[in-house]
This record gives sequence, structure tokens and C-alpha cells, in this order.
Amino acid sequence: MQEFTSSIRQGDSTLGWHFTIPVIKDIAEKFTENDRRVMCSINGEKAFHAALMSDGRGDYFINLNKERRKKLGIVVGEPIQVVLTEDESKYGMPMPEEFEELLMMDDEGSSFFHALTPGKQRSLLHLIGKPKSSDVRLKKAIVINEHLKNNQGKLDFKQLNQDFKDYNQQFK
Repeated sequence: MQEFTSSIRQGDSTLGWHFTIPVIKDIAEKFTENDRRVMCSINGEKAFHAALMSDGRGDYFINLNKERRKKLGIVVGEPIQVVLTEDESKYGMPMPEEFEELLMMDDEGSSFFHALTPGKQRSLLHLIGKPKSSDVRLKKAIVINEHLKNNQGKLDFKQLNQDFKDYNQQFK
């Protein structure tokens, strides 16, 4: 576990404005031997899954989205207390129970999902786990599972977005 004081920085990138928590090299190196996945708590709030990203100059940072900044009431430049611990979860983020149940019932879908890179697995878990409604999470899990099976485990995000649209049209 590493505790330190930092502040949110706002930067401009080709993708638009982004907000980060700077993490000095000495602290980050305690977590970079594996895959740089950490659990991050800010100001004593519940920890969230995050990745330590290299800043290209020897230090690291953690991305912080608008939703989390707003929820925590964090203002750019104000000091924050950060606690980092190693992320010991299997996927680097929570497995939505709707998808977990689906994969337990479908060996083919499970095989395709588990053959994906850890980053692609996290992307799909994020897509499924983001909605608050269990029904919406289940629909997303079904579409993703079928997408993987129909494409022999290949992930095509453009096609996946179309699959979501087609599924919604089918059940309107």
C-alpha cells in the first residue's frame, strides 16, 4: 500500500481534455512489475480499479473521468489524499454477475472471452458493467457473447456497436 498527496491535473490531448493524478516513479514502481493495475482510493472514498500509465518522462499517472471527479467533488489543483494498493482481481475490474452466469452456461462463449487479451476483456467488462439496470447489463452480455461466437473470438468494436443497435431494434 502506498499513500501520498497529489492533485488533479488537466491536460489537453488529441482526444480532448483529460484529467490525471500524477504518480511519481518511486511510488509507481512498486506496482509496475506485473501489469500496472491498482486499486485507487481518493480522500478515503471507496477504491476503484485503475492503471498506472507512463507519462513518457519517467513518472506515471492515473486517468480520472468526469463522472468520478464530479462524484468525489474534486477540483483541479486542490490537494487530494491518494491510496494505491495492488489490484488482485482476476480481470482488473469487477466481473458483472450477469456475464459471469452467462459464461458459466456457455463454454464456447467463455473460451472466446478468455482467449482475448486482458485489455479487451476489461473493455468488454466495462461495457457490460456500466449500466445500472441488471436488464441492460444482461442484454449487453448476451450481445457481446453472441458477437464473440459469431466472429470466432475476434472482437470488432464497429460491428459490436452495430450488433447492439440490431439487438435493440429486434426487441422494440
